[in-house]
Amino acid sequence: MKIANAIIEEMEGMFDAIQANHLARFFKTGKGEYGEGDKFLGIKVPVTRAIVKKYRKEISLNDVESLINSKWHEIRLVGFLMLVDLYRSCLKSQEFDKAPGLVNFYLANIDKGNNWDLVDLVSEYILGDWVLRNPGYGGILINMAEREGALWHQRVAIVSTFTLIRGGEFGLTFQIAEKFLSHPHDLIHKATGWMLREVGKRGGKRELVKFLEKYKSVMPRTMLRYAIERFPEEERKYFMAK
Repeated sequence: MKIANAIIEEMEGMFDAIQANHLARFFKTGKGEYGEGDKFLGIKVPVTRAIVKKYRKEISLNDVESLINSKWHEIRLVGFLMLVDLYRSCLKSQEFDKAPGLVNFYLANIDKGNNWDLVDLVSEYILGDWVLRNPGYGGILINMAEREGALWHQRVAIVSTFTLIRGGEFGLTFQIAEKFLSHPHDLIHKATGWMLREVGKRGGKRELVKFLEKYKSVMPRTMLRYAIERFPEEERKYFMAK
């Protein structure tokens, strides 16, 4: 875990109190908010990605485990981005036998990715890719979507379908979206609307319109607004009026 220790030492040395306070507010870390208690070093994403690039060739899964257990948000982000890189590397080198272990590691550590960026920058590239390559594992996403009170697992479930959408597979997105129609949290409304919008952008507008016609009267307004964002103005007015 020498590499993890080197990364942690380097990143802790970049502490910026002003930027850390800004990020703490942005990611809703106050009492009762979705990111309650999370701690930031104040490191911006481009710098974080530069650290990933610097150390990626030397990283191990043990290093990743140390990083994602950090109290610092940005260090956990580096750990998860390194996990994405390990997953991509095993596919690129055709070491396919390593992929299930990395997927299972991610599934076991989703709760460490306890904010929307730690979901959105990771889930589609590991779990989404795995399900696209192995359609029989789609039930994993359904099960995660049905975990009541598990906000980050549920967001992973819907955002992971982005990879399937790019591959022309829309079914799981609609199945999960249907489960979230009565979900209480805005973060799920936004993510679900975002995925529905992507379906419409990528060849599935007919299916999307059919879904919206069926559920427009019960769909959360934020979800609906996100879903129809790319529609012509008259269509947007039609759906919002309903």
